[in-house]
Amino acid sequence: MATSSAKPTPLLKDELDIVIPTIRNLDFLEMWRPFFEKYHLIIVQDGDPSKTIRVPNGFDYELYNRNDINRILGPKASCISFKDSACRCFGYLVSKKKYIFTIDDDCFVAKDPSGKDINALEQHIKNLLTPSTPHFFNTLYDPYREGADFVRGYPFSLREGAPTAVSHGLWLNIPDYDAPTQLVKPLERNTRYVDAVMTVPKGTLFPMCGMNLAFDRELIGPAMYFGLMGDGQPIGRYDDMWAGWCMKVICDHLGLGVKTGLPYIWHSKASNPFVNLKKEYNGIFWQEKAIPFFQSVVLPKDCTTVQKCYLALADQVKTKLGEVDPYFLKLADAMVTWIEAWDEVNSPGGKPAAKTPNGSSK
Repeated sequence: MATSSAKPTPLLKDELDIVIPTIRNLDFLEMWRPFFEKYHLIIVQDGDPSKTIRVPNGFDYELYNRNDINRILGPKASCISFKDSACRCFGYLVSKKKYIFTIDDDCFVAKDPSGKDINALEQHIKNLLTPSTPHFFNTLYDPYREGADFVRGYPFSLREGAPTAVSHGLWLNIPDYDAPTQLVKPLERNTRYVDAVMTVPKGTLFPMCGMNLAFDRELIGPAMYFGLMGDGQPIGRYDDMWAGWCMKVICDHLGLGVKTGLPYIWHSKASNPFVNLKKEYNGIFWQEKAIPFFQSVVLPKDCTTVQKCYLALADQVKTKLGEVDPYFLKLADAMVTWIEAWDEVNSPGGKPAAKTPNGSSK
C-alpha cells in the first residue's frame, strides 16, 4: 500500500505570526526551519535601519525597521522603544493573526531528556488552545494535558477553566537572571528539565520573559506593550516584566488565564552582566515600588475590554508611580499612545501597515 509523503499541516498555520526582534542576520532560523518554515514571520529590526538583515531562504516574512515604524505610526511611533528588544511589540501591533509567538535570536532548539528536538511552537499552541485554572490550583499541574486530570477535591464547578491568554515558556542552559545574580553565579546553567505546565494563580504576579512567549492576540494583545526602554530611557531589561505585570492584572480582572512551564528553548549565550547592571540599576530599586502597586491595583468594574483596562491602569501608573520617578509619567503617556496606535491600526478600515511583505525568500 502506497503511503503519502505529504507533511501534516502545522497547527494554526494561517492564524499565527512569529515575531522576532533583531539587530543581526537571522541564521538561527535554520535550526528552527522544521518548525517555523510554514508560518509567517514578522521581523522587527532594531538599531541602524540602513543595515541589511539577512533572512535564510524559504521563509515567508515581512521586515520592519525604524524608518518603517516612523512612517506607519507617525508621531505615535514615540511609544515604540529604540535600541531595545522592546521594539518587538510593534510586530504585535501590525499582525493580523489571532495568535503571536515571539522568540529571541539567541534562542535555539532544545532537546528533551530523551534527546528529541522540542517543538516549542507546538507546545505553546497546545497551551493556548486548552483552558487555564487560575481560580483553584490543581496539584497535578495542567489537568488538560494528556495523562493528567483534576485531582480529588477540585471543585466541579471550576473544571471548565478559563480561556488561556498567555503561554510563558522557559529556557535550558543560560537562565534569565538579573545582573547581580549573573555576577555572583557566572557559571550557573539550568540543566533541569521539568515536564510540567501550570497556571499562574489569580492574584499572583510573575516575572515574564519575552524570549519564549506566546499569546492570544485577540484576547490580550493590547496589554502586551513592552514599555519605554533602551535609547533615551533611564531603564532597560524590564520591558517584558512590565508587560507581564500589566497583562496579569488585566487577565485577573477579565477572568483570563496565564500558563508557565513547557516548552523549553536553549538559551545560547549570556549577555554582559556589567552592561545589564547599567540598564537594570534603576529598575532594581523601582520594582520594589512597582510590584506592590500592581499587587494592590483595582480596575473599575466598567472596564470590560483590554483597552479600557489598560487605559485605567495607565491612569493609576501616572497617579501612583509618578511619585516614584518622572519616568513613570512618561511611561503612562506612552501606554495611552500605544492604545491609540493599536486602535488606529487594528480598527475596521483602520490605517494599513503600509509595508509590502517581503514574501517567500527565493
